[in-house]
Amino acid sequence: MNKKILILTGSPRKNGNSDMLADAFMKGAQEKGHIVNKIEVAKLNISGCTACEMCWTKDGACVQCDDMAEIKPLLESVDVLVLVSPLYFFGISAQLKTAIDRLCAYCAGNCKKPLNIKESALIMCGECDEERFFSGAIDTYRHTADYMKWKDRGILIATSVTAKGDVLQGDWLTKAQAFGARI
Repeated sequence: MNKKILILTGSPRKNGNSDMLADAFMKGAQEKGHIVNKIEVAKLNISGCTACEMCWTKDGACVQCDDMAEIKPLLESVDVLVLVSPLYFFGISAQLKTAIDRLCAYCAGNCKKPLNIKESALIMCGECDEERFFSGAIDTYRHTADYMKWKDRGILIATSVTAKGDVLQGDWLTKAQAFGARI
């Protein structure tokens, strides 16, 4: 069964390591016939949730007028959400976390268009040479997936990836492509 997949990347670095991992994942998923869209949230103007609790009081999921409106139709139609981020101070990048935080509108009691997302995955890379340093980001992802009732399809952590292009060393892109093919 072909799935609709949305990849949200959170790196402000154009064509950086996490973007290359996202592209490799996308290639693997597309080779299996899945429909994949990738959005680089760091290039968008997405404001943080203000906890105003005005979700769904107008036509959209949030009363803020920003670039989250570009992501909303895809979020409401995809089967799988893949989050891709570099490790920034032991967590998901602020740019990606801001977009994730805005999903709270879909948990509001007056939600008019629930998310169709059934599955999720996490891909990260970072300078740290041990996966334990990614535990804060992994916990955030797992708690989010659990709360949203998404089936976790897996996590890929590329360690010892610092400078732009470091992800090309070793088999990280091969692993990301294989991960996409398994979805």
